[in-house]
Amino acid sequence: MTDPATGREAEGSPDASSASPATAATAVLDGPIDAIDGAQLPPEDAPPVQWAPTEPSPKRKRRLWLWIGVPAALLAAGAATASLVLIAPGTAVAGVPVGFMTAGAATDAINQRLGATTIVLGDGGPTVTAAQLGAALDARGLAESAFDARPMWNVTQWFGDSLDAPVTLDANRADAALRAALPSAFTASVPAQVSFTGTSYAVTPAVPGTGLDVDAIAAAVHDAFVAGTGTVTVSASPMPVAAPASSEKAQSTADQLNAMLQTIGFYVGEERTVPVDPATAASWLKITPDASGTFSITADAAKIQASVDALPAAVNRAPANGTVITNSDGTVLETSVPGADGRTLGDTSAVAKEFAAQLTAGKAAFVLPVTLSPASTVTLQRLLEVNLSEQMLYLKENGGVVDSWPISSGVAASPTYTGHFRINSHIRSQTMTSTDPNNPYWNYDVPNVEWVMYFNGDEAFHGVYWHNNFGTPQSHGCVGMPNYRAKQIYDWSPTGVDVWIHD
Repeated sequence: MTDPATGREAEGSPDASSASPATAATAVLDGPIDAIDGAQLPPEDAPPVQWAPTEPSPKRKRRLWLWIGVPAALLAAGAATASLVLIAPGTAVAGVPVGFMTAGAATDAINQRLGATTIVLGDGGPTVTAAQLGAALDARGLAESAFDARPMWNVTQWFGDSLDAPVTLDANRADAALRAALPSAFTASVPAQVSFTGTSYAVTPAVPGTGLDVDAIAAAVHDAFVAGTGTVTVSASPMPVAAPASSEKAQSTADQLNAMLQTIGFYVGEERTVPVDPATAASWLKITPDASGTFSITADAAKIQASVDALPAAVNRAPANGTVITNSDGTVLETSVPGADGRTLGDTSAVAKEFAAQLTAGKAAFVLPVTLSPASTVTLQRLLEVNLSEQMLYLKENGGVVDSWPISSGVAASPTYTGHFRINSHIRSQTMTSTDPNNPYWNYDVPNVEWVMYFNGDEAFHGVYWHNNFGTPQSHGCVGMPNYRAKQIYDWSPTGVDVWIHD
């Protein structure tokens, strides 16, 4: 009960908290009451009793962290997780904002912005998009690099400088798109050619065409993309476009082919046994430029086969013995008959195919499979022997006489000296003269003396046309004989042949 004076609950009054929620704000009891819940009733003349308004029940105290702390913890955990997968705020790749994005979302954003960039070909000219030009960049790599360098959790990397993004154009797509957009800027180039003229290879020079500067356009696309500009105007002025097959490349190929023509053929060792003439070689070869303008050389094995079939007649031979002339020292003075090894051609079934492969690689000398039969060499040690007593000349080989005839040696007043000598010079024809005022015998002037070979000072073998008295001393010290005989030993005796004069 409430104390009317204090308004406080009277001692022993019911607990306000037990009052029915439907109880009125004030309850007035103005009639006799026998009992309330068994309590003693007040007398009838007692003043009326008023009940204080029922106070609302105090709310149960809750643990605030249960409904506030749990969501906050979840939010904090989510933010921490996001910081591990998102790119830092303020990050841009080539002008594309990628902050608060995952690497995947950043990849899509970069690609979309690039593809939508528009290129205007000249002021007010036609347009193409970067996508039509085949513009590309490593968007995924750039996005991942941006995240690696600037993850959201690293606050020191927030709002950093924009990252660059290299842009490339697909050459074929760009060319097709630009030609379609502005065909007047393009004229076709004429490639250089290499052709056979009948004796050698010559070049027809390349003629340049025209087109647009794709490199400059690629740079403009990059700059516009990085700057965040959606549209960029580039020059549409045609520029020279070189032919892929340039004159320089063609000339280099022609030089290589002409060098091959100088050595082409079938070889036995170092010897070009079967040369191939230029026209035949050219019929084997095909010269073709590839897409890059590089000329390739190919050879047709089927066309080579005809020459291979003719090889046995040109290669096979029996050995041929050679002959050399020496002096008494064994020095070879002359090869009178060249020796030649015998040759037998081996299996040629793969020669045409192998030679074609060699020619394609630029090698023109094909070494044949050949078995050699060595030749022998005959050595002839020659000697011119003059017997003064007999007035005879003997031609000897390896000690045996092969020919002989009478001669005229020096008279007693001017003898032919004896001894061992060697031929030291050959003179086809000369005038022999001598003057001695004190000895008329030594005054002479004989023109047109032929087949002269000196062996001892001014003593020589030579032809004589002014007498025919051979077998008798007649000269001033030389050994004379008929002209035809002098020519015979002139041809038979190389310089260095031994001479023996004796009595």
